[in-house]
Amino acid sequence: MEDYRRLLERLDQWFAEGRRAAPIAVPCHGGCTACCHGPFDISVADAELIGDAVRRLPSAAREAAVHRATALLDLMRAIEPGWAPPYEVAAIGDDRFDRLSDALASEPCPLLDDAGRCRIYADRPLVCRLIGLSMVTPAGRVIENACPIQDRFPGYAELPPMLFELEKFEESEMECLRAAARRRWGNAEQWEFETTIAGAVVAPA
Repeated sequence: MEDYRRLLERLDQWFAEGRRAAPIAVPCHGGCTACCHGPFDISVADAELIGDAVRRLPSAAREAAVHRATALLDLMRAIEPGWAPPYEVAAIGDDRFDRLSDALASEPCPLLDDAGRCRIYADRPLVCRLIGLSMVTPAGRVIENACPIQDRFPGYAELPPMLFELEKFEESEMECLRAAARRRWGNAEQWEFETTIAGAVVAPA
């Protein structure tokens, strides 16, 4: 798990460098919740990280997170009644999961507190760290900034993509996914497992 944390820190460093290089103030920061809504898929390594982070929360914060995650899962099961722990995305399929996500797109992440701040910001999933700046890789892949409110800030959407060695990152990520799957099920070949944040909170590894 510590290897995965260190890997995510490389994304944080990339983002910090992009923030420093930007000619405008980048509005993406801890405390903004514009992208913290709706269910989305997370990896087995992210699920492990979230489960560990939630266990380390103070009891009141942990109970609040579990309560909100359970309430969100109830809404999911109202749409997909047969979905059960460990709430694997593959169990309902991508198309049905996409419809579920669209139906619940306005629901806040269960890990937000009453003030709208992430309770486990340091241990947030990989995808949360990819939003806020555009990325370009040495191979020429471009990942666009997915911030849903970027058009509200002059010049934000026009920022050029920041270089990141994503291909090398993904090689290390694969090792972390296989290690997380081995810890969870004793089988590294289950590295493709995906769930949601709510699923990771309620049915942790």
